[in-house]
Amino acid sequence: MRNRDSNGSPGIGRTAHTGPLDLNLLRTFLAVYRSGSFTAAARLLGLSQPTVTTQIRALERRLDRELFERLPRGVAPAPFADELASRVVDPLDALSAVAGQGGSGTDVAAEPVHLAGPAEMLCHCVLPALAPLIEKGVRLRVTTGLTDPLLEELRAGRHDLVIATARPRGRNLTSVPLADEEFVLVAAPAWADRIGGPNRIAADGPGMLHTVPLITYAEELPIVRRYWHHVFGRRLTCKAAVTVPDLRGVVSAVAAGAGFSVLPRYLCRELLAAGALVLLHDPEDPPFNTGYVVQRPGTPDNPHIALVRDQLLEAGRGW
Repeated sequence: MRNRDSNGSPGIGRTAHTGPLDLNLLRTFLAVYRSGSFTAAARLLGLSQPTVTTQIRALERRLDRELFERLPRGVAPAPFADELASRVVDPLDALSAVAGQGGSGTDVAAEPVHLAGPAEMLCHCVLPALAPLIEKGVRLRVTTGLTDPLLEELRAGRHDLVIATARPRGRNLTSVPLADEEFVLVAAPAWADRIGGPNRIAADGPGMLHTVPLITYAEELPIVRRYWHHVFGRRLTCKAAVTVPDLRGVVSAVAAGAGFSVLPRYLCRELLAAGALVLLHDPEDPPFNTGYVVQRPGTPDNPHIALVRDQLLEAGRGW
């Protein structure tokens, strides 16, 4: 008979076979769970792929549960693997952090943490939040880019953490909500006055903005189109007068009087408070987008990765 815990699953400490579990088996399990591949886990752990396979099979026998479904390329976690990972990830990461501090008396610097995400959020929010960690010895290697390519590079092992603008698909990446960014419709005070003041749109709709140049970061106008659909319930018909592939450039152009745009509030907060930008509309239900911290599959034994992740999650509450 299988040992089961109170919810009907085999207990991690009370397995189908007597005796304590080997922590090395759990470390190997977590590496496979995070990487989605026996081969990738072997490379990250410094083991051979047959050794990883043997250890996972041994753990499956001990727990009397299938942990991974073998796929043509890699593996997918079985339902019980998700539960097991949620129960062991924090203790194992904590043990890794303690072990990473070392007891040899030598001061060996940890490997750099490779962090990637959108340039605007990294520069405006993330790097200031991580500044206190640098004095503690954390080293960062920062890459900017769009979410989808960065997540592919994360899977390939080029990054340790990615700030993503959407939750990644699939179950082999660990993602945690970081912060919600609110989108706001803004222009310089001169344009707000020319269209009749910031309350005009609430009264008459967005039609008068057709006479105001639109400043955006892409020809497809994804942020502005989403705002129009969500707030006004209609299709956007404007075309961009200026495109800048960096939202900080869009903010600068709008504040200088080039036209109007829809931007994340965190990029506009100080300019709005100073009166350099004007909120053209204040809907009861503005559009939001959730950002995520996504963990590299098979995160290496670097305690600074957990420090960076936890610092970001703490700071994100105030963004």
